[in-house]
Amino acid sequence: MTRVLIVDDDPVQLRLTAEVANRAGFKPLLATGGEQALSILRDDRNIGAMILDLVMPDLDGMGVMEVMAREGLNTPVIIQTANASLETVVTAMRQGAVDYFVKPVAPERLIISLRNAMKLDALEAAVRSERSRRSGTFTAADMIAKAPTMARVLSLCAKAAKSTIPVLIEGETGVGKELIARIIQGTGDRAGKPFITVNCGAIPPNLVESILFGHKKGSFTGATSDQAGKFAEAHNGTLFLDEVGELPLETQVKLLRALQEGEIEPVGASKPERVNVRVISATNRRLLNLAKSGEFREDLYYRLNVFPIYVPPLRERLEDVPALVAHFIARFAAEAGKRVIGISPVALDLLASYAWPGNIRQLENAVYRAIVLTDGAFLESVDFPQIVAQINGRELAASAIETAPTQQSPIHIDDALGRQRYAPEAPAAIDRFIAPTGEVTALAEIERAAIVFAIEHYGGRMSQVARALKIGRSTLYRKLHEYGLAETLLSDAA
Repeated sequence: MTRVLIVDDDPVQLRLTAEVANRAGFKPLLATGGEQALSILRDDRNIGAMILDLVMPDLDGMGVMEVMAREGLNTPVIIQTANASLETVVTAMRQGAVDYFVKPVAPERLIISLRNAMKLDALEAAVRSERSRRSGTFTAADMIAKAPTMARVLSLCAKAAKSTIPVLIEGETGVGKELIARIIQGTGDRAGKPFITVNCGAIPPNLVESILFGHKKGSFTGATSDQAGKFAEAHNGTLFLDEVGELPLETQVKLLRALQEGEIEPVGASKPERVNVRVISATNRRLLNLAKSGEFREDLYYRLNVFPIYVPPLRERLEDVPALVAHFIARFAAEAGKRVIGISPVALDLLASYAWPGNIRQLENAVYRAIVLTDGAFLESVDFPQIVAQINGRELAASAIETAPTQQSPIHIDDALGRQRYAPEAPAAIDRFIAPTGEVTALAEIERAAIVFAIEHYGGRMSQVARALKIGRSTLYRKLHEYGLAETLLSDAA
């Protein structure tokens, strides 16, 4: 369920706004001040939107947006305040707010604003990612890979980007091997340079050599002009050889020479040509096994496998499923012109419990199909009949579809079902025994705080304080001196 952070120091307004968001199907998170809101945003980068009050005692709304811009917190901000001045509106929009309204606001206006903000944020993220991919500046920040199992992958990408070492990316089909290659290119010296992709398994065997290395006019029937190959196109950039294990053996010999000597020989050419290309290869089969069976040249294997990176399948990084689903919903809803803004918790749990043999590509296609099928604002389990069928069986899937509520016949107002509501989430309070550093507070500090609290509670009546703490008065006075409290507290009590 898409979460909304609501920030307001007025408890009544906080509850009213949370109730509106709740009824619209969002999961409200509550904060009573700017500092608390920033703490929540730093801990959770997946919050859909924030409704922010401008006037607050600790840190006002403008201050919150300034910190967000400085720290790169991109959560869409909707401003609400009692101040309707034009200057305030202009200032808020310049700070990055996506919408602005004056209290009290109509629930319909608030809901529309939330939905527009979430669509805008998700689409902007998708556009930024696609723009980076096309410009050759794709980085780890553009890839959804927050699962712990991906930490080592991204760490290896950062190391590989610092040199031109040959990289072999291994992983199942659909795990995102090309994106890993783009991260290596986009964070290295060749960022912004050509990134040429070749699917070695999709090229006819008789054309592989021509496509990779190019050909000269008249070198074979149909060669009516000189044609630059993929190596030449990738000059000074990166060549990504996807499914490199599918290359014919005779082509592997020329590829080995290109890697070792840094030169290629186009079909029909009289002399080789120098190229400056970084080669990143990928495979969904173990090249070592192919080398052992004789399907892949062993010397080429060792040349490609200098810096191996293994990308885990989606079933080993299910923590990324919610973010991936949200990304795909935003993208495909815009493409299909559908008003879909999220997914129900039950449907999300369904997707997170599936093994995904086709990995991210299968998840992408499943969400696309669900977007086309659904008529609601949120994707439900019935929009994923194939996944339900594979997890629970076809009979249960068919039963779920048949019993799903539809709008094929009129529903009387007395029989209309309400939307499921969710309790607002208040951020967990920091334990009094935990210091700001995250460590357990020292025993002396805890004892000092208890003594100060007891003296304030009993109005400085030291006899009652000693009895309540179960210590003698002499012990109490000794501890006051130990903790440097004697002069302050005893003078106040007097």
